[in-house]
Amino acid sequence: MALRKPPLYDAYAGDASFTGFGGWEMPVEFDSIRAEHAAVRESVGIFDVSHMGEIRVSGPDATALMQRLTSNDVTRLSPGESQYSTITDDSGIIIDDTIVYRLPRGDAEYLFVPNAGHDEEIYRRWVDHRDEWELAADVENQTEDWAMVAIQGPDAAAAVAETTETDVASLSKGDIVESDVSGVESLVARTGYTGEDGFEILCPTADAGALWTAFAGDCTPCGLGARDTLRTEMGYLLSGQDFDPADEPRTPYEAGIGWTVALDTEFVGRDALAEIDAEGPDEAFVGLVLRERGIARHGYAIVADGEDIGHVTSGTMSPTLGEAIALGYVPTSYAEPGTEVSVVVRDREKRAEIVATPFIEDN
Repeated sequence: MALRKPPLYDAYAGDASFTGFGGWEMPVEFDSIRAEHAAVRESVGIFDVSHMGEIRVSGPDATALMQRLTSNDVTRLSPGESQYSTITDDSGIIIDDTIVYRLPRGDAEYLFVPNAGHDEEIYRRWVDHRDEWELAADVENQTEDWAMVAIQGPDAAAAVAETTETDVASLSKGDIVESDVSGVESLVARTGYTGEDGFEILCPTADAGALWTAFAGDCTPCGLGARDTLRTEMGYLLSGQDFDPADEPRTPYEAGIGWTVALDTEFVGRDALAEIDAEGPDEAFVGLVLRERGIARHGYAIVADGEDIGHVTSGTMSPTLGEAIALGYVPTSYAEPGTEVSVVVRDREKRAEIVATPFIEDN
């Protein structure tokens, strides 16, 4: 199957190297992963994140539908606010994680963002359950209608402020507003996936080039490589790698995001998760730092007392710390920070230590 191309593809096709990701052909790096990573940690970078999905839900029963299909409590959202949530199956396994935006208008209207390549699957899930439950809600897969860029870094607010009359510096984390951005009617959210201050800006696909041009001169273009090292330093989950309903089935409690579960609401998977919450999960998502030379990669075994106890789901050399870091799952009895374990790297055990995440300070 041919890879989907983001609407900004032609804007940077000659400047980036590409990789397939979630069914999309996306830039993996422009200059170098290390340089792009440093730009976000120290100043400001721009990412094309148009591979993320966009599903709009509106109508009289929009809130009821969102409440029953996501694990967090959407009734807590006022217009212009967002929340991180999960989409779980009947057994409480994470199908996907998502940001739910309640759009900044009077009616209860939502835009939520599934991960790359999941938009059609999640759209069908919403439509099928809406019809089964006979709810009055309009569900639209608008992934092809929107482009999205992420402006991330300590200088992100200043960069975005130069392009709009909206006082973006006054937005709280997670807020979303409608705003003109360099002549393009957009949605501007103070959200991101890097651990730095930042904004994610959605605009119509036809205006994507103008939006990219408005920022590319002052922001370092960044690819998925830097996006991955940045999110790993923060301990953020990657769909399809740190959890996957088929290959890495995990509940929110195992994945360390139990705070996204509102057990006082009724949603698919709620009863199963209530049992797990009462008993406690058997395994935990942890950070690791290698204390010997080597890099822990996805699938590498985590060993203690000569026995395999878990495995790595994400690993990299941290550009910020200059250390090999990793994320993975171990039994809860080994999850305490300071616990000494090993990671099997190229058939050799490398000393490692369980550490708290994020690996660096959250800005």
